[in-house]
Amino acid sequence: MLDKADRILHVFQRAGGEFRLTELSAMSGLSKTTTFRLVGELVRLGFLERAGERYRLGNRLFELGSLVPRRLDLREAALPFLQDLFEGTRRTVHLGVRDGTDVVYLERMHGHDTLALPSRIGGRLPLTCTAIGKALLAFSASELVEEVLAAPLPRLAPRSVTDPVRLRTELEQTQISGLAYEEQEAAPGVCCIAAPVFAGATAVAALSVAVPREHYRPAHLAPAVRTAALGLSRVLKGGTDFAISLSGHRPAL
Repeated sequence: MLDKADRILHVFQRAGGEFRLTELSAMSGLSKTTTFRLVGELVRLGFLERAGERYRLGNRLFELGSLVPRRLDLREAALPFLQDLFEGTRRTVHLGVRDGTDVVYLERMHGHDTLALPSRIGGRLPLTCTAIGKALLAFSASELVEEVLAAPLPRLAPRSVTDPVRLRTELEQTQISGLAYEEQEAAPGVCCIAAPVFAGATAVAALSVAVPREHYRPAHLAPAVRTAALGLSRVLKGGTDFAISLSGHRPAL
């Protein structure tokens, strides 16, 4: 029962938005009868909401998700640095973490001129198509890097990097400079710069700034991104227990 309910909720995780029962049935691979019964239960529990003939995620999921300790602590620690980065650039800024081979966005700040970005709070994108993802992947275990490079690289936009040799070179450059770049690889007309955030020796997150292609000036934006990431890293380095909870293991003594 839980597995089937998870398949329904996973439809929203992949695409967001609102869906009809027939769409939820087709996208989850469940029968219409099973989908109807489970959706009714999810609405009753507050995990889904009904809007006419469509269904969307409910407030109950948001309330529970916002209480996840490791994500909540990281987001709260990062907010002042995200605010500084936003004030300094007046551009869209992100905070993301790695989950498998995806980046999951914990926070996004933007002004009135919102860019047409595929990112959203709680959403996920492939590591290889975003600056945040590249920053995280560059400082991940070599086994994960080789796994990603050995698999077909996803394409979100016409300029997404799908050549593993080129991606490997970019990751090596990120390891040297501490900055990752993405030029119209997640969405046409949008460029990004990101920097990893460390808790001790572990890269636990990354910060980025996204700008329209015509305003993309890496030399001007990179120092602000690096400063924000370093500032947050210093805060996280000061809490040993926090670093342990994020990395999932105790550092070697």
